[in-house]
Amino acid sequence: MSRAARLLDLLQALRNRSTPVSGQDLAAELGISIRTLYRDIATLQGQGADIQGEPGLGYVLRPGFTLPPLMFSADEIEALVLGSRWVAARSSDSRLSSSAQQALSKITSVLPADLRDRVEATTLLVPQGANADSIDAAEIRLAIRDERKITIGYRSLDEAVSRRTIWPFLIGFFEEARIVAGWCELRQDYRHFRVDRIETVERLAERYPKRRAVMLREWRALYTRKS
Repeated sequence: MSRAARLLDLLQALRNRSTPVSGQDLAAELGISIRTLYRDIATLQGQGADIQGEPGLGYVLRPGFTLPPLMFSADEIEALVLGSRWVAARSSDSRLSSSAQQALSKITSVLPADLRDRVEATTLLVPQGANADSIDAAEIRLAIRDERKITIGYRSLDEAVSRRTIWPFLIGFFEEARIVAGWCELRQDYRHFRVDRIETVERLAERYPKRRAVMLREWRALYTRKS
């Protein structure tokens, strides 16, 4: 393995963790000696990677250091293209769709010529089509990002519209619909709402009292038991 490839593997190993990892574990994962690991970490730090820690305590990579895009494999390129095209074609969230197209353009613009040709020539296509929404789903995404409550007008299967205040923490993308998962203040329980049945949405200034990560864990535990 070349030294450049080894450094990229080390960066990726650190990126996959949000908590410090010991030098011994990193060296074992990468198949290198602990002395080589220390040299590689020092090299990356010298190139601007914000790797914090020291021998005996563990290491963590702080956000903000970008990997060069030159080492993408053909399979990784096709996965990125397919995912971006799916979002661009299947999402009725105009901002998300536009962002997917822009992200793909940015990735393509900095790729070497041979990999750029692979993007243009890929045979992985996504059909157009998504359920029409009455609201701008970007408002829900922003509320999730900021951990804020929203008030929605929700149309049930019998076409009755009720007003709900919910604490949204997840949007699930399915073939036929998108689903918002959140805590419903009316039902005092976790509920799921189809985005195409939300008639109105208002993002509130009030933050919900639980952290999004906590709610996600509770929701997963609840539905794991039910399944």
